[in-house]
Amino acid sequence: MAPINYVTRIEFGQGVLAGLPSVLADLHIDRPLLIADRGVEAAGLVERVTSLLADKPAMFLDVETNPTEAAVRAGLAVYRAESCNGIIAVGGGSPIDLAKGVALMATHAGGLERYAMIYGGAKAIGPTLPVVAIPTTAGTGAEVGRAALITLDSGRKLGFLSPHLIPRCAVCDPDMTASLPPHLAAATGLDALSHCIETLFSPRFNPPAEAVALDGARRVWAHIEDVVTGDADLHARAQMMMGALEGGLAFQKGLGAVHALSHALGGLAEPCLHHGTLNAILMPGVVRFNAETVDDKITRLKSALGMDADQDLAAELEAMNRRLGIPAGLATLGVDPAVLPQMAAYALADHAHPTNPREAAEADYLKLLEDVMV
Repeated sequence: MAPINYVTRIEFGQGVLAGLPSVLADLHIDRPLLIADRGVEAAGLVERVTSLLADKPAMFLDVETNPTEAAVRAGLAVYRAESCNGIIAVGGGSPIDLAKGVALMATHAGGLERYAMIYGGAKAIGPTLPVVAIPTTAGTGAEVGRAALITLDSGRKLGFLSPHLIPRCAVCDPDMTASLPPHLAAATGLDALSHCIETLFSPRFNPPAEAVALDGARRVWAHIEDVVTGDADLHARAQMMMGALEGGLAFQKGLGAVHALSHALGGLAEPCLHHGTLNAILMPGVVRFNAETVDDKITRLKSALGMDADQDLAAELEAMNRRLGIPAGLATLGVDPAVLPQMAAYALADHAHPTNPREAAEADYLKLLEDVMV
């Protein structure tokens, strides 16, 4: 297939992974650091990538579910020790975000926290190392996103946003998602849906992003159940991967309360919470909270999803969660209710908060969390 040039270079379709050596050559990367996690390695996907390369790359595989500042330092140490000149990120959002963190700190002075969005650090981010992102989930959109979410040494999960953090090339081969376990296919797929919905609802003016978000939501909604149940063919996996990609392209417009809350919760040391699962749990309540301010957009979204105008979107999202086996709520995941006030405060300060369509106070965030403490 022909490359797509939209925000960044995108190689999309079955078999495009085979073109990785050409992509690296175009970017003048001949000593890559490969970043992935142990699950991706166990699935044989790291070997699929390394088998295409003339020389075995340096590797950093100790990526956690929520990438940390300590892991950025460890990955950077390998990068420097091996005299690398670029990064290949293989996996879901965690390895790709970690790769962005390493790319940032390899080219910028000072500590990581100074570059966080909420501290105005985005303006200080300049050109970074070239990153080639190879997604193995249909979910985060990190392969084309300008953001990295990293949990700092302080325990706060913060966003780092800059066009310089967008990978130079996304190699999107739906074959790379075939081994994804059902629970991760569900959680990452609903993560992609949350990107599309929150982008659409964001009050910023960007009609092209809204059109992309609507198309992405349509693809995810139509194919996620087949992918999770194992009934998906290559076409369905490709549709899910494109839906996730479109979510990543669209959320340049801004996200909202779902992500403000999930970013806060994702910084907890215990329990370790999966970002997509959190978004799936939080999304119905946030849709209800925002409904009065986004009537026309909800109508357009329901039409794109094949729903009747009088159907309750939040109820349909809850029903989808149940069908896909998403945990019932935060208590099921082991969240202590005592942490909720602090999570509400962190959400209010999160970079996704200002683009929620309805103004939310700390008390609103606390109520949204309490409502899913089941």
